Amino acid sequence: MKTTGTTLFLAMTVAILPQPATLEVRPGYFQSSRPLRTLNDLGRKLRLTSRDANPALGPEGYELTVTTDRVTICASGPAGIFYGQQTLRQLLPGPIPCVHIEDRPRFQWRGALLDVARHFFPKEFLKRYIDLLAFHKLNVLQLHLTDDQGWRVQIQRYPKLTRVGSRRAETCGDAQRYGGYYTQTELRDLVAYAAARQITIVPEIEMPGHSLAALAAYPEFSCTGGPFRVRTTWGIERDVFCAGNEKTFEFLQNVLDEVMAIFPSPFIHIGGDECPKDRWKVCPKCQARIKAEGLQDERELQSYFIRRIEKHLTARGRRLIGWSEIREGGLAPNAAVMDWKGGAVEAATAGHDVVMSPTTHCYLDYYQSQEKTAEPKAIGGFLPLSKVYSFEPIPSKLAPEFHRHILGAQANLWTEYISSPQHAEYMAFPRLCALAEVVWSPAEKRDWADFSARLTRHLKRLDALRVNYRRPTP
Repeated sequence: MKTTGTTLFLAMTVAILPQPATLEVRPGYFQSSRPLRTLNDLGRKLRLTSRDANPALGPEGYELTVTTDRVTICASGPAGIFYGQQTLRQLLPGPIPCVHIEDRPRFQWRGALLDVARHFFPKEFLKRYIDLLAFHKLNVLQLHLTDDQGWRVQIQRYPKLTRVGSRRAETCGDAQRYGGYYTQTELRDLVAYAAARQITIVPEIEMPGHSLAALAAYPEFSCTGGPFRVRTTWGIERDVFCAGNEKTFEFLQNVLDEVMAIFPSPFIHIGGDECPKDRWKVCPKCQARIKAEGLQDERELQSYFIRRIEKHLTARGRRLIGWSEIREGGLAPNAAVMDWKGGAVEAATAGHDVVMSPTTHCYLDYYQSQEKTAEPKAIGGFLPLSKVYSFEPIPSKLAPEFHRHILGAQANLWTEYISSPQHAEYMAFPRLCALAEVVWSPAEKRDWADFSARLTRHLKRLDALRVNYRRPTP
């Protein structure tokens, strides 16, 4: 790129986020007889083609070329065309500088989790969130649909899951009944909406722990038989699915069959985290299962549980993914790990795929300032924008031959203390902007000062979209 005269000025005005793999700014602007504010304004002068793209750019890569008389996006398929359009959107409104961009993502899994179990968010907001993820070239939305505090997905075979499990009597002592759920029709519409924007929705159905909302509806699948009520406070619940009851697996497999009919995602997330073993240790059925299967202890019983679920998903052409704890007692053969607390190196070295999501860099429910009294109440921790941007998804101790097993990374927005769409946006942005660059752009192009300068311009786009983002600390 030349760095003199008009070209230097143009280069300073091009602030694309996430940073493209290669960007060449050329002299001049695309000439148009009318103002250009949206892609539709480009009309017939925008040329989209799914041929002649550089094959090295892969299925999500694209080439964007802007000359004085034409705008061209080349890609090998619809994903690349879509991402080329998102980059072009960032060159609008106004005169489009002449550029040539060749771009592709660094990682295939570029994710964001939204917890709709602790607090329920309307479908309209989920669509807006999808739009914002797509604008930043993120391609996975994990919906945390079930937990101790609420069950949010309609399961026709088990109507009490939503009739009972979607409502809690109060939230942390506020004496206000709270709840909500998504119908299967609403979720199918959401899946289609996301797919049109190159986003896969990965459903998360928690098991064997974080399951009290389900057990409040169907206590017969617990170790004690209940009765239970949907949890009204945060924290970890000791009552979990009974691993010794054959009916438990029948129930969960039926639930997952309906979930798979809604969500075509290759991966189905089953949670698997924070499962206390207290009930299993004194449950006759669980102890009988341990003896019958020749298991050593309750940790191996959890592995048995996960392996049975994984076998069911695999038989239906899907892959199980779960949090770090699914490694307890031995990892299921085809399972992928979402690493939030360690074990990525061991899992990847053993040939398992891994999505990196550590609390240190990816938990967007953490405070954004050390002056916590100046921020909305959060669950704790401190995760500034710069820390998110510094994240390297490839573990330093992982041997190069296993790097391919790191599918990517994901930022998680847990909502114990986030009850409104406006608050969710405040916690997510601009930290998701930083995560987007981490998972899309080449590692060698990462530069905090450069990102900060581009982000300053990018925030004006978020202003135009009326995103309630947190303004970065100078």
